[in-house]
Amino acid sequence: TIATPSDFLKAIGRNLQSKVSIEGWVQFWHTKGRDLKDTGVGVKDRKYILWCMEKYRRGFPIKEFAHDASPKKTIRGWGPAVQNGKRIRSRR
Repeated sequence: TIATPSDFLKAIGRNLQSKVSIEGWVQFWHTKGRDLKDTGVGVKDRKYILWCMEKYRRGFPIKEFAHDASPKKTIRGWGPAVQNGKRIRSRR
């Protein structure tokens, strides 16, 4: 059960309870993205918190929508020049 906003942040994961400190439910539901930005929360975390708040407000169970962050990409740019042991050339 979710009794406090801190419990909610703990339930949605991503260690957000350490990044955001909100006292009560009234303050929590009136929180906007700008307020989270002023407290120093990153863009992806802000979007995730607001998205989860809206899902929870609409009555979805937390287990249904909470998920971990996607891992960082290992390949940067347009992709590797060699894939599966074969050199990739442009198709012109």
